[in-house]
Amino acid sequence: MPSLLITGAAVVTVDAAGTEHPQGYVLVRDGVIAAVGAGEPPAGTTADRVVDARGHLVTPGFVNTHHHLYQWATRGFAVDSGLFDWLTTLYPIWARLDATDVEAAARAGLARLALTGCTTSMDHHYLHPHDGGDQLAASIEAARTVGLRFSPTRGSMDLGNSAGGLPPDSVVETIDTVLTATADAVARHHDTSAGSMVRIGAAPCSPFSVTPDLLRQTAAQAAELGIRRHTHLAETDDEEEFCARTFGARPVEVLEDLGWLGPDVWLAHCVHLSDSDIATLARTGSSVAHCPSSNARLGAGMARTRDLLAAGVTVGLGVDGAASSEQGSLADELRQMVYTARLRGGPDTMSARDALRAATIGGATCLGRQEEIGSLEVGKRADLALWDLRGLGHADLDDPVVALVIGPTPPLALSTVEGRVVVEDGELRTTSQEQAVADLVAARRRVLSRR
Repeated sequence: MPSLLITGAAVVTVDAAGTEHPQGYVLVRDGVIAAVGAGEPPAGTTADRVVDARGHLVTPGFVNTHHHLYQWATRGFAVDSGLFDWLTTLYPIWARLDATDVEAAARAGLARLALTGCTTSMDHHYLHPHDGGDQLAASIEAARTVGLRFSPTRGSMDLGNSAGGLPPDSVVETIDTVLTATADAVARHHDTSAGSMVRIGAAPCSPFSVTPDLLRQTAAQAAELGIRRHTHLAETDDEEEFCARTFGARPVEVLEDLGWLGPDVWLAHCVHLSDSDIATLARTGSSVAHCPSSNARLGAGMARTRDLLAAGVTVGLGVDGAASSEQGSLADELRQMVYTARLRGGPDTMSARDALRAATIGGATCLGRQEEIGSLEVGKRADLALWDLRGLGHADLDDPVVALVIGPTPPLALSTVEGRVVVEDGELRTTSQEQAVADLVAARRRVLSRR
Protein backbone atom coordinates (compact mmCIF):
# COMPACT_ATOMS: atom_id res chain seq x y z
CA MET A 1 0.00 0.00 0.00
CA PRO A 2 1.48 3.42 -0.93
CA SER A 3 2.63 5.57 1.97
CA LEU A 4 1.25 9.11 2.34
CA LEU A 5 2.69 12.27 3.90
CA ILE A 6 0.44 15.29 4.46
CA THR A 7 2.36 18.48 5.26
CA GLY A 8 1.53 22.07 6.09
CA ALA A 9 -2.05 21.46 7.25
CA ALA A 10 -3.75 22.47 10.45
CA VAL A 11 -3.93 19.18 12.37
CA VAL A 12 -6.72 18.52 14.88
CA THR A 13 -6.02 15.12 16.40
CA VAL A 14 -9.07 14.82 18.72
CA ASP A 15 -6.88 12.82 21.12
CA ALA A 16 -7.60 12.77 24.85
CA ALA A 17 -5.48 15.89 25.40
CA GLY A 18 -7.14 17.78 22.55
CA THR A 19 -3.83 18.21 20.73
CA GLU A 20 -3.93 20.61 17.79
CA HIS A 21 -1.17 21.90 15.51
CA PRO A 22 -1.78 25.15 13.58
CA GLN A 23 0.64 23.73 11.02
CA GLY A 24 1.72 20.13 11.09
CA TYR A 25 2.02 16.80 9.32
CA VAL A 26 0.57 13.29 9.27
CA LEU A 27 2.49 10.27 7.96
CA VAL A 28 0.67 7.09 6.89
CA ARG A 29 2.38 3.76 6.29
CA ASP A 30 0.74 0.36 5.66
CA GLY A 31 -2.72 1.71 6.45
CA VAL A 32 -1.69 2.99 9.88
CA ILE A 33 -0.78 6.44 11.20
CA ALA A 34 3.01 6.33 11.61
CA ALA A 35 3.65 9.89 12.79
CA VAL A 36 1.75 13.09 13.70
CA GLY A 37 3.43 16.31 14.71
CA ALA A 38 3.80 20.08 14.58
CA GLY A 39 5.72 22.00 11.96
CA GLU A 40 7.69 20.20 9.27
CA PRO A 41 8.23 16.44 9.36
CA PRO A 42 11.65 15.32 10.59
CA ALA A 43 14.46 15.49 8.06
CA GLY A 44 14.66 12.38 5.97
CA THR A 45 10.92 11.55 6.21
CA THR A 46 9.82 10.10 2.90
CA ALA A 47 6.60 8.74 1.42
CA ASP A 48 5.33 7.48 -1.91
CA ARG A 49 3.00 10.46 -2.06
CA VAL A 50 3.52 13.87 -0.46
CA VAL A 51 0.57 16.30 -0.25
CA ASP A 52 1.28 19.99 0.34
CA ALA A 53 -1.79 20.85 2.40
CA ARG A 54 -1.20 24.47 3.33
CA GLY A 55 -4.58 26.14 3.87
CA HIS A 56 -6.20 22.81 4.71
CA LEU A 57 -7.41 21.08 7.89
CA VAL A 58 -6.85 17.40 8.59
CA THR A 59 -9.17 15.62 11.02
CA PRO A 60 -10.05 12.03 11.82
CA GLY A 61 -12.63 10.67 9.40
CA PHE A 62 -16.18 10.99 10.66
CA VAL A 63 -18.01 8.02 12.17
CA ASN A 64 -21.73 7.66 11.44
CA THR A 65 -23.45 5.90 14.34
CA HIS A 66 -27.03 5.56 13.06
CA HIS A 67 -28.45 4.99 9.58
CA HIS A 68 -31.02 3.00 7.60
CA LEU A 69 -29.35 2.84 4.21
CA TYR A 70 -32.22 1.10 2.43
CA GLN A 71 -34.28 4.27 2.90
CA TRP A 72 -32.18 6.19 0.37
CA ALA A 73 -34.53 4.89 -2.36
CA THR A 74 -37.63 6.26 -0.58
CA ARG A 75 -36.79 9.85 0.27
CA GLY A 76 -39.44 12.57 0.20
CA PHE A 77 -42.44 10.73 1.64
CA ALA A 78 -44.58 11.98 4.56
CA VAL A 79 -42.48 15.12 4.81
CA ASP A 80 -44.90 16.81 7.21
CA SER A 81 -45.56 13.81 9.47
CA GLY A 82 -44.32 12.73 12.88
CA LEU A 83 -42.56 9.42 13.45
CA PHE A 84 -45.52 7.05 13.81
CA ASP A 85 -47.48 8.44 10.82
CA TRP A 86 -44.26 8.57 8.78
CA LEU A 87 -43.55 4.92 9.59
CA THR A 88 -47.06 3.70 8.76
CA THR A 89 -46.84 5.54 5.42
CA LEU A 90 -43.53 3.93 4.50
CA TYR A 91 -43.75 0.42 5.95
CA PRO A 92 -45.87 -0.88 3.02
CA ILE A 93 -43.35 0.54 0.53
CA TRP A 94 -40.34 -0.88 2.35
CA ALA A 95 -42.05 -4.28 2.53
CA ARG A 96 -41.51 -4.58 -1.23
CA LEU A 97 -37.75 -3.98 -1.23
CA ASP A 98 -35.43 -6.68 -2.48
CA ALA A 99 -31.68 -7.15 -2.13
CA THR A 100 -30.93 -5.46 -5.47
CA ASP A 101 -32.85 -2.36 -4.37
CA VAL A 102 -31.06 -2.32 -1.02
CA GLU A 103 -27.61 -2.62 -2.61
CA ALA A 104 -28.31 0.37 -4.87
CA ALA A 105 -29.77 2.45 -2.03
CA ALA A 106 -26.92 1.56 0.32
CA ARG A 107 -24.28 2.36 -2.29
CA ALA A 108 -25.83 5.79 -2.88
CA GLY A 109 -26.15 6.51 0.84
CA LEU A 110 -22.60 5.42 1.59
CA ALA A 111 -21.27 7.43 -1.34
CA ARG A 112 -22.99 10.51 0.04
CA LEU A 113 -21.48 9.85 3.46
CA ALA A 114 -18.01 9.41 1.96
CA LEU A 115 -18.29 12.70 0.08
CA THR A 116 -19.06 14.47 3.36
CA GLY A 117 -16.06 13.20 5.33
CA CYS A 118 -17.38 9.92 6.72
CA THR A 119 -14.97 6.99 6.78
CA THR A 120 -16.93 4.58 9.01
CA SER A 121 -20.67 3.94 9.06
CA MET A 122 -23.05 1.61 10.74
CA ASP A 123 -26.40 0.50 9.31
CA HIS A 124 -29.50 -0.50 11.25
CA HIS A 125 -31.28 -2.85 8.87
CA TYR A 126 -34.31 -4.11 10.74
CA LEU A 127 -36.80 -4.72 7.93
CA HIS A 128 -36.51 -8.07 6.18
CA PRO A 129 -39.35 -8.83 3.72
CA HIS A 130 -39.94 -12.55 3.57
CA ASP A 131 -39.05 -12.80 -0.14
CA GLY A 132 -36.56 -9.91 -0.23
CA GLY A 133 -33.28 -11.83 -0.43
CA ASP A 134 -30.19 -11.28 1.72
CA GLN A 135 -30.41 -7.55 2.25
CA LEU A 136 -27.72 -7.42 4.93
CA ALA A 137 -25.21 -9.00 2.55
CA ALA A 138 -26.30 -6.50 -0.10
CA SER A 139 -25.47 -3.55 2.15
CA ILE A 140 -22.10 -5.08 3.06
CA GLU A 141 -21.28 -5.40 -0.64
CA ALA A 142 -22.21 -1.72 -1.12
CA ALA A 143 -19.82 -0.69 1.66
CA ARG A 144 -17.04 -2.79 0.11
CA THR A 145 -17.62 -1.07 -3.23
CA VAL A 146 -17.55 2.45 -1.77
CA GLY A 147 -14.63 1.59 0.51
CA LEU A 148 -15.99 2.62 3.91
CA ARG A 149 -15.38 0.80 7.15
CA PHE A 150 -18.73 -0.74 8.06
CA SER A 151 -20.60 -1.83 11.19
CA PRO A 152 -23.95 -3.15 9.95
CA THR A 153 -26.43 -4.51 12.45
CA ARG A 154 -28.80 -7.38 11.92
CA GLY A 155 -31.99 -5.64 12.97
CA SER A 156 -35.34 -7.23 13.66
CA MET A 157 -39.03 -6.77 14.43
CA ASP A 158 -41.34 -9.41 15.87
CA LEU A 159 -44.28 -7.33 17.12
CA GLY A 160 -46.64 -6.85 14.20
CA ASN A 161 -49.76 -4.76 13.94
CA SER A 162 -52.06 -7.65 14.80
CA ALA A 163 -50.25 -8.06 18.14
CA GLY A 164 -50.32 -4.38 19.07
CA GLY A 165 -47.12 -3.24 17.37
CA LEU A 166 -46.67 -0.63 14.68
CA PRO A 167 -45.20 -2.54 11.67
CA PRO A 168 -47.35 -4.64 9.33
CA ASP A 169 -47.28 -8.39 9.96
CA SER A 170 -45.65 -8.97 6.56
CA VAL A 171 -42.29 -7.62 7.76
CA VAL A 172 -42.02 -9.16 11.23
CA GLU A 173 -40.15 -12.36 11.99
CA THR A 174 -40.16 -15.06 14.64
CA ILE A 175 -37.54 -14.91 17.37
CA ASP A 176 -35.98 -18.14 16.13
CA THR A 177 -35.63 -16.66 12.64
CA VAL A 178 -33.97 -13.54 14.06
CA LEU A 179 -31.50 -15.48 16.20
CA THR A 180 -30.59 -17.86 13.40
CA ALA A 181 -30.09 -15.02 10.92
CA THR A 182 -27.95 -13.06 13.39
CA ALA A 183 -25.72 -16.03 14.11
CA ASP A 184 -25.36 -16.64 10.38
CA ALA A 185 -24.45 -12.99 9.71
CA VAL A 186 -21.76 -13.11 12.38
CA ALA A 187 -20.35 -16.37 11.04
CA ARG A 188 -20.22 -15.06 7.47
CA HIS A 189 -19.23 -11.41 7.89
CA HIS A 190 -17.97 -10.47 11.38
CA ASP A 191 -14.22 -9.80 11.42
CA THR A 192 -12.51 -9.12 14.74
CA SER A 193 -9.00 -8.67 13.32
CA ALA A 194 -7.14 -5.38 13.67
CA GLY A 195 -8.31 -2.87 11.10
CA SER A 196 -11.22 -5.05 10.01
CA MET A 197 -13.64 -3.50 7.56
CA VAL A 198 -16.82 -5.25 8.78
CA ARG A 199 -18.17 -5.78 12.29
CA ILE A 200 -21.71 -7.09 12.87
CA GLY A 201 -24.08 -6.01 15.65
CA ALA A 202 -27.52 -7.08 16.90
CA ALA A 203 -30.29 -4.50 16.67
CA PRO A 204 -33.95 -5.14 17.52
CA CYS A 205 -35.76 -2.12 16.16
CA SER A 206 -37.58 -0.34 18.99
CA PRO A 207 -39.78 -0.88 22.05
CA PHE A 208 -42.93 -0.49 19.91
CA SER A 209 -41.94 -3.05 17.25
CA VAL A 210 -40.35 -5.88 19.25
CA THR A 211 -41.38 -8.09 22.15
CA PRO A 212 -39.63 -8.25 25.52
CA ASP A 213 -38.66 -11.85 24.72
CA LEU A 214 -36.82 -10.75 21.59
CA LEU A 215 -34.90 -8.14 23.54
CA ARG A 216 -33.94 -10.63 26.25
CA GLN A 217 -32.85 -13.32 23.83
CA THR A 218 -30.87 -11.01 21.55
CA ALA A 219 -29.06 -9.64 24.58
CA ALA A 220 -28.06 -13.15 25.61
CA GLN A 221 -27.03 -14.04 22.06
CA ALA A 222 -24.96 -10.88 21.62
CA ALA A 223 -23.05 -11.66 24.81
CA GLU A 224 -22.40 -15.20 23.59
CA LEU A 225 -21.26 -14.03 20.15
CA GLY A 226 -19.25 -11.09 21.49
CA ILE A 227 -21.01 -8.45 19.39
CA ARG A 228 -22.43 -5.02 20.20
CA ARG A 229 -26.10 -4.07 20.51
CA HIS A 230 -28.12 -1.19 19.12
CA THR A 231 -31.73 0.00 19.12
CA HIS A 232 -33.91 3.11 18.91
CA LEU A 233 -34.93 4.64 22.21
CA ALA A 234 -36.92 7.58 23.58
CA GLU A 235 -37.29 9.21 20.18
CA THR A 236 -40.82 10.65 20.51
CA ASP A 237 -43.64 11.39 22.93
CA ASP A 238 -45.61 8.61 21.20
CA GLU A 239 -42.98 6.07 22.22
CA GLU A 240 -43.02 7.31 25.79
CA GLU A 241 -46.81 6.94 25.87
CA PHE A 242 -46.59 3.45 24.33
CA CYS A 243 -44.13 2.29 26.99
CA ALA A 244 -46.19 3.80 29.80
CA ARG A 245 -49.34 2.09 28.50
CA THR A 246 -47.71 -1.27 27.68
CA PHE A 247 -45.04 -1.63 30.38
CA GLY A 248 -45.96 0.95 33.01
CA ALA A 249 -42.47 2.39 32.71
CA ARG A 250 -40.34 4.88 30.78
CA PRO A 251 -38.39 3.62 27.72
CA VAL A 252 -35.03 3.66 29.52
CA GLU A 253 -36.54 1.76 32.45
CA VAL A 254 -37.97 -0.82 30.06
CA LEU A 255 -34.57 -1.50 28.51
CA GLU A 256 -32.81 -1.71 31.85
CA ASP A 257 -35.38 -4.19 33.15
CA LEU A 258 -34.78 -6.35 30.07
CA GLY A 259 -30.99 -6.32 30.38
CA TRP A 260 -30.58 -4.07 27.38
CA LEU A 261 -28.24 -1.40 28.73
CA GLY A 262 -24.48 -1.59 29.18
CA PRO A 263 -21.08 -0.64 27.74
CA ASP A 264 -21.76 -2.80 24.66
CA VAL A 265 -24.95 -0.86 23.84
CA TRP A 266 -25.46 2.35 21.88
CA LEU A 267 -28.91 3.86 21.53
CA ALA A 268 -30.31 6.00 18.72
CA HIS A 269 -31.96 9.38 19.45
CA CYS A 270 -32.63 9.49 23.23
CA VAL A 271 -34.56 12.74 22.82
CA HIS A 272 -37.04 12.38 25.69
CA LEU A 273 -34.94 11.65 28.78
CA SER A 274 -35.49 12.51 32.43
CA ASP A 275 -32.66 13.27 34.82
CA SER A 276 -32.92 9.74 36.17
CA ASP A 277 -32.79 8.33 32.63
CA ILE A 278 -29.54 10.18 31.96
CA ALA A 279 -28.11 8.94 35.25
CA THR A 280 -29.05 5.38 34.29
CA LEU A 281 -27.31 5.64 30.91
CA ALA A 282 -24.21 7.00 32.61
CA ARG A 283 -24.22 4.32 35.32
CA THR A 284 -24.59 1.48 32.82
CA GLY A 285 -22.00 2.86 30.37
CA SER A 286 -24.53 2.98 27.50
CA SER A 287 -23.80 5.35 24.60
CA VAL A 288 -26.07 7.55 22.48
CA ALA A 289 -26.25 8.16 18.71
CA HIS A 290 -27.52 11.72 18.34
CA CYS A 291 -29.42 12.45 15.10
CA PRO A 292 -30.33 16.16 15.23
CA SER A 293 -31.49 16.63 11.62
CA SER A 294 -33.84 13.66 11.69
CA ASN A 295 -35.21 14.70 15.08
CA ALA A 296 -35.93 18.15 13.63
CA ARG A 297 -37.42 16.83 10.38
CA LEU A 298 -39.85 14.59 12.28
CA GLY A 299 -40.53 17.20 14.96
CA ALA A 300 -39.40 14.73 17.61
CA GLY A 301 -37.68 17.30 19.84
CA MET A 302 -34.21 18.38 20.94
CA ALA A 303 -32.01 15.83 22.70
CA ARG A 304 -30.30 16.81 25.96
CA THR A 305 -26.81 16.35 24.55
CA ARG A 306 -25.08 18.75 26.94
CA ASP A 307 -26.62 17.00 29.95
CA LEU A 308 -25.63 13.61 28.54
CA LEU A 309 -22.03 14.71 28.02
CA ALA A 310 -21.88 16.35 31.45
CA ALA A 311 -23.03 13.08 33.01
CA GLY A 312 -20.26 11.17 31.25
CA VAL A 313 -22.39 9.51 28.57
CA THR A 314 -20.59 9.01 25.26
CA VAL A 315 -22.42 10.76 22.40
CA GLY A 316 -21.82 10.05 18.72
CA LEU A 317 -23.51 11.50 15.65
CA GLY A 318 -25.76 9.89 13.07
CA VAL A 319 -27.54 11.01 9.93
CA ASP A 320 -30.42 8.53 10.46
CA GLY A 321 -32.35 7.00 7.60
CA ALA A 322 -32.43 8.99 4.39
CA ALA A 323 -36.24 9.00 4.38
CA SER A 324 -36.28 11.07 7.59
CA SER A 325 -33.15 13.14 6.90
CA GLU A 326 -32.93 13.56 3.16
CA GLN A 327 -29.61 15.40 3.34
CA GLY A 328 -27.60 12.31 4.34
CA SER A 329 -24.48 14.38 5.12
CA LEU A 330 -22.61 13.64 8.31
CA ALA A 331 -20.68 16.93 8.03
CA ASP A 332 -23.96 18.82 8.35
CA GLU A 333 -24.83 16.98 11.56
CA LEU A 334 -21.93 18.68 13.40
CA ARG A 335 -23.46 22.08 12.79
CA GLN A 336 -26.93 20.79 13.64
CA MET A 337 -25.62 19.37 16.92
CA VAL A 338 -24.23 22.77 17.91
CA TYR A 339 -27.32 24.69 16.84
CA THR A 340 -29.82 22.30 18.43
CA ALA A 341 -27.98 22.29 21.75
CA ARG A 342 -27.78 26.08 21.77
CA LEU A 343 -31.47 26.42 20.98
CA ARG A 344 -32.12 24.33 24.05
CA GLY A 345 -29.49 25.69 26.45
CA GLY A 346 -27.95 28.92 25.18
CA PRO A 347 -24.85 29.96 23.19
CA ASP A 348 -22.27 28.37 25.47
CA THR A 349 -24.00 24.98 25.63
CA MET A 350 -22.12 23.30 22.79
CA SER A 351 -18.86 24.21 21.05
CA ALA A 352 -17.59 23.36 17.59
CA ARG A 353 -14.97 21.09 19.17
CA ASP A 354 -17.63 19.26 21.17
CA ALA A 355 -19.38 18.44 17.91
CA LEU A 356 -16.14 17.35 16.23
CA ARG A 357 -15.42 14.99 19.14
CA ALA A 358 -18.90 13.48 18.82
CA ALA A 359 -18.41 12.93 15.08
CA THR A 360 -15.04 11.23 15.54
CA ILE A 361 -13.91 9.64 18.80
CA GLY A 362 -17.44 9.73 20.22
CA GLY A 363 -18.74 7.74 17.27
CA ALA A 364 -15.79 5.36 17.39
CA THR A 365 -16.56 4.69 21.06
CA CYS A 366 -20.22 4.01 20.28
CA LEU A 367 -19.10 1.32 17.83
CA GLY A 368 -16.48 -0.07 20.23
CA ARG A 369 -13.57 0.89 17.96
CA GLN A 370 -12.04 3.79 19.88
CA GLU A 371 -8.68 2.00 20.14
CA GLU A 372 -8.41 1.88 16.34
CA ILE A 373 -10.17 4.93 14.87
CA GLY A 374 -11.65 8.29 15.85
CA SER A 375 -8.44 10.27 16.47
CA LEU A 376 -5.16 10.97 14.71
CA GLU A 377 -2.66 9.08 16.87
CA VAL A 378 0.32 6.92 16.08
CA GLY A 379 -0.75 3.30 15.69
CA LYS A 380 -4.36 4.03 14.83
CA ARG A 381 -5.84 3.14 11.46
CA ALA A 382 -5.34 5.76 8.76
CA ASP A 383 -8.95 6.96 8.43
CA LEU A 384 -8.70 10.69 7.88
CA ALA A 385 -10.27 13.67 6.11
CA LEU A 386 -8.48 16.65 4.59
CA TRP A 387 -10.61 19.77 4.22
CA ASP A 388 -9.82 22.70 1.90
CA LEU A 389 -10.27 25.99 3.80
CA ARG A 390 -8.83 28.32 1.15
CA GLY A 391 -12.08 29.31 -0.52
CA LEU A 392 -14.69 32.03 -0.14
CA GLY A 393 -16.59 30.24 2.61
CA HIS A 394 -13.62 29.80 4.96
CA ALA A 395 -10.56 31.89 4.09
CA ASP A 396 -11.31 34.62 6.64
CA LEU A 397 -12.05 32.21 9.51
CA ASP A 398 -8.98 31.94 11.72
CA ASP A 399 -10.14 28.89 13.71
CA PRO A 400 -10.15 25.88 11.36
CA VAL A 401 -12.52 23.87 13.56
CA VAL A 402 -15.05 26.70 13.58
CA ALA A 403 -14.60 26.95 9.81
CA LEU A 404 -15.40 23.25 9.44
CA VAL A 405 -18.30 23.01 11.88
CA ILE A 406 -20.01 26.42 11.80
CA GLY A 407 -19.04 27.56 8.31
CA PRO A 408 -20.34 25.98 5.12
CA THR A 409 -19.13 22.42 4.64
CA PRO A 410 -15.66 22.79 3.06
CA PRO A 411 -14.56 20.95 -0.06
CA LEU A 412 -13.18 17.52 0.83
CA ALA A 413 -9.73 17.44 -0.73
CA LEU A 414 -8.88 13.90 0.37
CA SER A 415 -10.16 11.10 2.53
CA THR A 416 -8.62 7.74 3.29
CA VAL A 417 -9.81 4.55 4.93
CA GLU A 418 -7.11 2.15 6.09
CA GLY A 419 -4.75 4.41 4.12
CA ARG A 420 -6.63 3.89 0.83
CA VAL A 421 -7.94 6.96 -0.99
CA VAL A 422 -11.76 7.06 -1.08
CA VAL A 423 -12.40 10.70 -2.03
CA GLU A 424 -10.04 13.11 -3.77
CA ASP A 425 -10.82 16.65 -4.91
CA GLY A 426 -14.46 16.13 -4.01
CA GLU A 427 -14.85 13.04 -6.21
CA LEU A 428 -15.23 9.37 -5.33
CA ARG A 429 -12.20 7.37 -6.39
CA THR A 430 -13.53 3.93 -5.49
CA THR A 431 -16.66 3.64 -7.61
CA SER A 432 -18.62 5.54 -10.23
CA GLN A 433 -20.84 8.24 -8.76
CA GLU A 434 -22.77 8.42 -12.03
CA GLN A 435 -23.49 4.69 -11.93
CA ALA A 436 -24.57 4.94 -8.31
CA VAL A 437 -27.09 7.62 -9.29
CA ALA A 438 -28.40 5.60 -12.23
CA ASP A 439 -28.79 2.45 -10.12
CA LEU A 440 -30.51 4.41 -7.35
CA VAL A 441 -33.05 5.94 -9.74
CA ALA A 442 -33.76 2.51 -11.22
CA ALA A 443 -34.23 1.02 -7.74
CA ARG A 444 -36.66 3.76 -6.74
CA ARG A 445 -38.71 3.21 -9.88
CA ARG A 446 -38.86 -0.53 -9.20
CA VAL A 447 -39.89 -0.02 -5.60
CA LEU A 448 -42.63 2.48 -6.43
CA SER A 449 -43.94 0.34 -9.30
CA ARG A 450 -44.74 -2.42 -6.80
CA ARG A 451 -47.13 -0.28 -4.75
